[in-house]
Amino acid sequence: MIPRARRISVTLCSVLLVACGEKIKPAVDGAGPPPATPAPVDTSRPAIVFIGTSLTAGYGLPDPSLAYPAVVQRKIDSLGLKYRVVNRGVSGETSAGALQRIDWVLNQGPIAVLVIETGANDGLRGQDPDSVRQHIQTMIDHARRLNPPPVIVLAGMEAMPNLGEQYVTRFRAIYPELARANNARLIPFLLDGVAGVDSLNQADGIHPTAKGAERVAENVWKVVGEALGVRR
Repeated sequence: MIPRARRISVTLCSVLLVACGEKIKPAVDGAGPPPATPAPVDTSRPAIVFIGTSLTAGYGLPDPSLAYPAVVQRKIDSLGLKYRVVNRGVSGETSAGALQRIDWVLNQGPIAVLVIETGANDGLRGQDPDSVRQHIQTMIDHARRLNPPPVIVLAGMEAMPNLGEQYVTRFRAIYPELARANNARLIPFLLDGVAGVDSLNQADGIHPTAKGAERVAENVWKVVGEALGVRR
């Protein structure tokens, strides 16, 4: 039997391979590159903005309403909170790509919370962790220029084990170290409780099912809800 930590690493590697492969489904509505004519921005409610990869975009799910950011929106609505979730996930994106579009992503009216889920595809490609760190730091710096600045939430990810223990350790450290340096909130591992669990992943054994996305949303809500002052 493969140890749980090893199963998680193997599953994560598969996630990254599909996320970066050529046969990628189109990003879900509202999750792709900036449109030629920007849609009107809703300023009536503060936004909780998710910028991320296929995991945020809801890759492989039959409807974007099943992706974890949409599950978070339903949680918010059930509690009577006046926030709107904005999903800006793009399948296969690296931290450099996320940085290139961060200013467009931040053009959402008032933003209460910015959730940054990026870097996993960099790990697949063996990119220098220091470069990934700098990309994310610059994204945080852009967000902090907003008035008022949003609460920053970082979603921790893992690198492939075949890149060596030293690389994996350096990569893993990116997220808690950035969180400490920027007084940001941290989701230790976005796929905690989902990676390596067959029943919570799609037929490809890679991306979360609707049920798996609900579990991911729980991981996210623990941190985002706390940032919004919601008591558990």
